[in-house]
Amino acid sequence: MSVCYQNCNTELKQRLQCLIIHWMLMFLSFAENQCEIDSFNKLCITDLNPAEEYKMNHKRRGLALIFNHENFYYWRNLNDRNTFRNYDNAKQTDVLDRIHEAAGEDHADADCFLLVFLSHGKDNCVYTHDGMVNIQEITAAFRGDNCPSLVGKPKIFIFQACRGEKHDTAVVATDAVDHREETMEEVVVDASALNTLPAAADFIMCYSVAEGFFSHRHIKEGSWYIQDLCELLEKFGNSLEFTELLTLVNRKVAMRGVKMLRDSDEKKQVPCFASMLTKKLYFRKK
Repeated sequence: MSVCYQNCNTELKQRLQCLIIHWMLMFLSFAENQCEIDSFNKLCITDLNPAEEYKMNHKRRGLALIFNHENFYYWRNLNDRNTFRNYDNAKQTDVLDRIHEAAGEDHADADCFLLVFLSHGKDNCVYTHDGMVNIQEITAAFRGDNCPSLVGKPKIFIFQACRGEKHDTAVVATDAVDHREETMEEVVVDASALNTLPAAADFIMCYSVAEGFFSHRHIKEGSWYIQDLCELLEKFGNSLEFTELLTLVNRKVAMRGVKMLRDSDEKKQVPCFASMLTKKLYFRKK
């Protein structure tokens, strides 16, 4: 009986020793991982400079693609547009070819990349002369895995098109400021919706209007958004950080208004942008 008890006691001790060793190994592993996490967090906090800027002193500023569509072959219900003159009325295949050609170029000596699309829009697409192009297909071409020479560099996309079928109406703020009002005869809307965002770092998506609303365009002077963006870029482009400048554009466009026929409510518009930039972006003179 005593021999059996002694054997059981020995076996129990061995099991307890194994269990203690297992717990100790688990604790040491957790402590090591925690040290790695703490070291990583400390390193990130130490190296995280809120004033860090994108490097903008390469040999050239970079490539800019501007697609402007005034005439639409198949889409009879769309108004013709009269704004910029660059890659005018390109067909769907031509647009995609130029985009992929640009993505395939070497941008090693460039600061950044810019693409501007002036057209009508619908859902996740923009209209070309004879078809539609998916926005995600446009932006995907310039992701890091498809365009390695633009990795870590700002990629700017500007879309002038409607993003819905609602008019934004005016409200009176307690500190209201004067604003410019235009007549219905001078202003038209760019039809249909536009809604997409790329999941990639160093992209910034600039839209002429918030999601769900019409975008307005003066038939002679061009769209409100592009007018004000160009004016403020010319005035503050060398001094203001880019997202700060876009915020100023939002304010200036929001000060505009138009009254539609048989509707007493003033129609408004406010642009928006979605930034995946990881540093401050300045376009100082070279």
